[in-house]
Amino acid sequence: MDTPTNRKPYPSDLTDAQWAILSALLPPPVAAGRPRTTDLREIVNAILYVMTSGCSWKALPHDFPPEGTVRHYFHQWRRSGLWAQINDILRRRLRLREGREHEDPSAAVIDSQSAKASRTSGARGYDAGKKIKGIKRHLIVDTLGLLMVVVVHSAGIQDRDAARSVLQRCRGLSPRLRLVWADGGYGGKLVNWTYKICGWVLEIVKRNDDLKGFVVLPRRWVVERTFGWLSNYRRLSRDYEFGPQTGEAVVQVAMIHIMLRRLAPAA
Repeated sequence: MDTPTNRKPYPSDLTDAQWAILSALLPPPVAAGRPRTTDLREIVNAILYVMTSGCSWKALPHDFPPEGTVRHYFHQWRRSGLWAQINDILRRRLRLREGREHEDPSAAVIDSQSAKASRTSGARGYDAGKKIKGIKRHLIVDTLGLLMVVVVHSAGIQDRDAARSVLQRCRGLSPRLRLVWADGGYGGKLVNWTYKICGWVLEIVKRNDDLKGFVVLPRRWVVERTFGWLSNYRRLSRDYEFGPQTGEAVVQVAMIHIMLRRLAPAA
């Protein structure tokens, strides 16, 4: 795999084909001021190194650009909404590549995952069910498991209470969306609220209590598989971020990396 510098490549580096896809979606240099001297490919590779290895920004290898520069670009693109925008573009492109008739889904799946938080996390709470002090990552994915919405919040907030803000954030992303699958934790008044406010059917997929051990549940396994994909990124093993918006951005970056590897597989 080629790299834009003389350094040896890391496993998380983008290939030429993957970089060609991503570079077309990055903002062009600003016309005013000094010409850009920073290599954006190395900036992205450094960000992906942090996501996959789980190291801190200050622990970046010295053959990458300075960690302050890398963090500046990461947060600049987070504040501008660029990570979310790129995720949406790649999701639509990958759906068509996978043979779907439409780039926007008509059905989705919602679920959350609790994660322990470090002392620097700014959204800690206690999940009494999982007995975890930390945060929850709330995802809505399409039927391929591709990310549509991620919301990070305190683990102390119940799923059915947090789901309203998650579902509202999904409004407008897919005009074809009509059905959302969820587990029993989202039942009750949320079903009627979802239909009234969003115009979607919230279908509860319940587990049969007579079944013992691990059982693959219809539709719900899709979002569980997405959480499995994200578990390969060590930065997500805990919540190390100062704010929930940063926690959402790291999930988006991980999904972008996953989709780039599917759109342009490495040799």
